Amino acid sequence: MKIVIVGAGQAAASMAARLRAKGHDDEIVVIGAEPAAPYQRPPLSKAYLLGQMGLDRLTLRAAGWWADQGIALRLGEKATAIDPIGRRVTTDRGRVGYDVLALTTGARSRRLPAAMGGDLPGVHVIRTLADVDALAPDMRPGRRLIVIGGGYIGLEAAAVARKLDLGVTVIEAAPRILGRVAAAETADMIRALHRSHGVTILEGVGISRIGGTDRATGVALTDGRDLPADLIVAGIGVLPDTALAGTAGLALDNGIATDTLGRTSDPAIWAAGDCASFPWQGGRLRLESVGNAIDMAEAVADNIMGANRPYHPKPWFWSDQFDAKLQIAGLGMGHDRIVTRPGDGQHGGSVWYFQDNRLIAVDALNDARAYMIGKRLIESGRSPDPKTIATASDLKALLA
Repeated sequence: MKIVIVGAGQAAASMAARLRAKGHDDEIVVIGAEPAAPYQRPPLSKAYLLGQMGLDRLTLRAAGWWADQGIALRLGEKATAIDPIGRRVTTDRGRVGYDVLALTTGARSRRLPAAMGGDLPGVHVIRTLADVDALAPDMRPGRRLIVIGGGYIGLEAAAVARKLDLGVTVIEAAPRILGRVAAAETADMIRALHRSHGVTILEGVGISRIGGTDRATGVALTDGRDLPADLIVAGIGVLPDTALAGTAGLALDNGIATDTLGRTSDPAIWAAGDCASFPWQGGRLRLESVGNAIDMAEAVADNIMGANRPYHPKPWFWSDQFDAKLQIAGLGMGHDRIVTRPGDGQHGGSVWYFQDNRLIAVDALNDARAYMIGKRLIESGRSPDPKTIATASDLKALLA
């Protein structure tokens, strides 16, 4: 049984390794459009951009691992079409047949429209190694950076830029930063952290255009202000990369639609990671995280091998900003109550999300203990009384 994996990121690396660990001894081919071997994405906007981590530490597997495992790694090769009837993948180098195909195509950065100046030199996104390699030379002390978007990627870029001694302004069109992904209480902690490091945060105002002709020189805001800039980072989210799946006629629904096993509408094609959505609580869910990329890819590998094991996500996330670490367990969507606990330091504490008195998520800033206890409670299905969480002198007692 020849297995072809299209997309060469975290999910692909995890799936290939799992297939070999589960005893698949036939061909495995991994096709990736980027020239680099599968690498970690989270450090790109942090340690790698700061110059604290090289490509050798970024890669997920040592150079010889792929050959040792007998996995054909075809890099710098772009898949352009899938023929589900003939079971072939067409690439810019030829055709590759398969018995089973897995799509781990990930996600791509949203970009500002060219009509707004989004394609001007000096306007950057952060998603791939090439993106960050293009951005790094522009990140010089004393320069003025405008970050468009107050989500995690934008805020992480802002923190790195301040560490490199750039002047930084973050512009968020929504009423507050982290509006789609975190409670107002978490946003308040992150906002205070950034302002304490000299970041200017403008909320509730958008951009009408990017100024400049040969290069971006600033932004015009929707309230009439003009802000000068030497470079711009657009951190306005990502879109699941569904182009191949769509042209092949696979069902799409907030990504490549899979069943509980990770199988798409074509029984010979599977999907995992940022590109895939799966059934969850009566609807569909798509997660953009390292944890989901690993866990779903391993579940799909098991199911390709016949395990018939439904995928049940255990969401966890993190974000490093300045010297602070935000750790998140669970999903706070649909919460109807928030409980907060102070942390030990100036910038720290935890935010606990409840729905119908059921603990569903925890955000912990510089509070690893709260994160670990909250994660264990959520994964075990236990929900302490919200008042107890707010007043407990020792969170560990909640596990008793």
